[in-house]
Amino acid sequence: MRAPRYCGGRRTSAGLGNSNVELSITLADSRKLGVLFGPADKHLKLIRDALAVQIFAREGKVKIIGPATNVSRAAAVLQVLQRAVRHNQPVDMASVTEAISEAASATGEKKADVLRVYVAGSPVYSKTPGQHRYVEAMQECDLVFCTGPAGTGKTYLAVAFAVNMLKRQQAKRMVLARPAVEAGEKLGFLPGDMQAKVNPYLRPLFDALHDMMDYDQIRRFMDNDVIEVIPLAFMRGRTLNDSVIILDEAQNATVAQMLMFLTRMGHGSKMIVTGDDSQTDLPDESISGIVDAKRRLSGIKGLSFVCLERQDIVRHHLVQNIVEAYGRGAQKAKTQNTKTEIRDNVE
Repeated sequence: MRAPRYCGGRRTSAGLGNSNVELSITLADSRKLGVLFGPADKHLKLIRDALAVQIFAREGKVKIIGPATNVSRAAAVLQVLQRAVRHNQPVDMASVTEAISEAASATGEKKADVLRVYVAGSPVYSKTPGQHRYVEAMQECDLVFCTGPAGTGKTYLAVAFAVNMLKRQQAKRMVLARPAVEAGEKLGFLPGDMQAKVNPYLRPLFDALHDMMDYDQIRRFMDNDVIEVIPLAFMRGRTLNDSVIILDEAQNATVAQMLMFLTRMGHGSKMIVTGDDSQTDLPDESISGIVDAKRRLSGIKGLSFVCLERQDIVRHHLVQNIVEAYGRGAQKAKTQNTKTEIRDNVE
């Protein structure tokens, strides 16, 4: 007997919560399962990850397990794809993504947690509950602050959200800014013109863009001023309307720079500020702009603060272990310093 295909995190619904439901779907034409499921079951895996369900496929049947709303959406997606297969229409990653978005709308969801980008078949979606909250915040609020350790997708999801808005024509331009601060070492004077000097600081933003657009499209958008990648210092004096504006590595912005950046927001714009407040490269006497903003702006309506945690890390599994190890070391040092301070005061 052939083993069942499995596209979930576990083989049972244990750990998924008591509100989960199970739905079995009999597929109309088992001869075309390869088209429906995609190469190496990529279509099923996309549905699983985007809708947070478990999917089992065996002998012409698909079993879906998860929260009732998500199961309903996944079933609706499979129905759309089966209809396309019956009519000999192409079924690829782009059409699966479109079906997921349509299913979200049909089941009462205002916005699907899938971000469509320009590279065909490569949608971006949240992979953890924390990332889901982050995407929801960007959809619902005009100003979002996101903090968290390295590898949690702060920058990547922000860029994907901006590209998604460009693709849907919900924004006219995207502006990506970053403080030009060296990370613990002095590089001296860099060769070349101004663009060549600042390019190393902006490289992480370009890396994210290259995952979502091809090189020629990025160059064309930059030439036409649809996409702008600039150092934070170049933002002074500007007003940006109908734009998605991202400040990356905001822990390295000073309080004055943060105020300057936040006041660039114009009509019809969204602003996303990301940073890891545990890794500031500012001088010891300087206060991080993102830390100061969290203190000053908490409670203001229309903006959101999202804090991603170590469990939201989606890079190589070793990254989470590394972050935890350094976190334990920092906490141990802090505790030791406190004990020393108390002993000195007693003496």
